Amino acid sequence: MMQQDSWIAITGAAGFIGSKLAENLNEKGFGNLVLVDDFGNEQKAPNLKGRKYALKIHRDQFFNWLREHPGKVQYIFHLGARTDTTEMNYEIHKRLNLEYTKNLWEICYEQQLPLVYASSAATYGDGAFGYKDTHDIVEQLQPLNPYGISKNEFDIWALQQKHHPPFWAGVKFFNVYGPNEYHKGRMASVIFHAYHQIRNTGSITLFRSHNPKYKDGEQLRDFIYVKDILNIVEWLMETQPESGLYNAGTGKARTFIDLAKAVFHALGIPEDIRFRDTPEDIRDKYQYFTEADMQKIKNAGYDKPFYSLEEGVKDYIDQYLSRQ
Repeated sequence: MMQQDSWIAITGAAGFIGSKLAENLNEKGFGNLVLVDDFGNEQKAPNLKGRKYALKIHRDQFFNWLREHPGKVQYIFHLGARTDTTEMNYEIHKRLNLEYTKNLWEICYEQQLPLVYASSAATYGDGAFGYKDTHDIVEQLQPLNPYGISKNEFDIWALQQKHHPPFWAGVKFFNVYGPNEYHKGRMASVIFHAYHQIRNTGSITLFRSHNPKYKDGEQLRDFIYVKDILNIVEWLMETQPESGLYNAGTGKARTFIDLAKAVFHALGIPEDIRFRDTPEDIRDKYQYFTEADMQKIKNAGYDKPFYSLEEGVKDYIDQYLSRQ
């Protein structure tokens, strides 16, 4: 059980999910936060406005600081990563996602710190092996891009280690959307882009299907609201069930047309859905279906309900996007 005077480190703290976790922990009375990021992107600065924390540390100095202050931090949420799925230089992902997380793991083992880190549904590739968070398929998975490869390489490495933190969980985030993602540009959620496109033009343009098994706009994704993601990662740290990999989705895939209709409905604007070809640079890496198997975490005791796509979109638009 995390105590309110506990020191909690969050990597990627200026980013989308990390900044929302910091906000959520503040609201629950946790103020001794160690915020870790590169803090060089001024666009992210508003994400941390008003946050209460003990100190901010550049990600490159974090390991030295931990070793110089053993026992200071009690919990680590590792949410920092290079998340651009269109970045094809694997060396960037290897350095920031794979090697960085290995180094953090070693310190968590040395200092006996529980670690919850962000893996990704991108590890599942085209879904040929399904979307079940069982450990016996991890080495067989074939991610479609360097980002997914780097995440899966770490999952493989973690499962092979004889020395590990007292508790660890690799959380496979599916399609996360919600406030504080505005700085992500092309990598922001479809909901974010749909909202602005509809507000500006009255219509939305979705990617056309290039797979004969799917009609245009009927590509399926497991969209999960960031508030549900926070519930999952905090629950894992609080309860510390069996260490391992855990999916973080709703368990219910929805179409992009469903998403578009939810945005139109939340805005009170008549539906106008159009299509264009999927860009060639991502076409052969495109996932047509993702759906998290959530049975493992439910069996471990997680029983909170998830926002439906319509509920999450409405909350995101009403409480955040329309107020910016």
